[in-house]
Amino acid sequence: MKQINNILEHFGGVLILCVRSFAYLPSLPLQWRRLIEQCFLIGYTTFPIVAILSFFIGSVLALQAGYSLQAVAGQDFIGALVGLSLARELAPVMTAILLAGRVGSAISAELATMKVYQEVDALVTMNIPPERILVLPRLVAILLMMPVLTISANLIGWLGGAIIAQNIEFIQLDQRIYFQGIQNFVKFRDILDGLIKAEIFGFFVILVSCHVGLRTTGGPREIGASVTRAVVISLILILVLDYFVTSALMKF
Repeated sequence: MKQINNILEHFGGVLILCVRSFAYLPSLPLQWRRLIEQCFLIGYTTFPIVAILSFFIGSVLALQAGYSLQAVAGQDFIGALVGLSLARELAPVMTAILLAGRVGSAISAELATMKVYQEVDALVTMNIPPERILVLPRLVAILLMMPVLTISANLIGWLGGAIIAQNIEFIQLDQRIYFQGIQNFVKFRDILDGLIKAEIFGFFVILVSCHVGLRTTGGPREIGASVTRAVVISLILILVLDYFVTSALMKF
């Protein structure tokens, strides 16, 4: 019963933080420097990791698909398999998981440190809402950067699959056929569904990380605990949301 109460309390706290943060949305133009800084931290610094991981995920997908489909002479469908797998599922989920591990942990650590050392209390004392300068720019930045990262993951993953499909001895699929499979089977709706999932995942990762960081109490030891808590909650939330969002999108 206590655990259920804690879950409901955290859920309510996250919703309240979201509402309070977006209440200051009209002040966002005055914070354009913070917004650009967060876009840089979330997008630019995360891109190399996303690029490397997506390239090898696309490569492994093509390798596994080629090995499995060669028995039924279905190598021509490798492009379709890699394209759909990345667009609908792997690109948004993989990008969100990387975001939780890299950006979410950094945000929770920064805000937890500010809370422990009473910097957040100092902002409140100066009548500066923490939600306005600490949370809102990050939420808007993730909404702007997550589609860019996800589309990049798709393109780089497709490229990795194409290179492997053409150069592995037991596949040797012409790149024209590979990309023709992507063009024939991957529709705009598939890419759009992946982008919607990515936006939802990224938004909640940042929101949860901010919430956990701002709720930190105690001494410096609690900073590490808050980082761990934020990452674990974010990873679980990504997988739970993935099921419900996928189910909802399939109905439309």
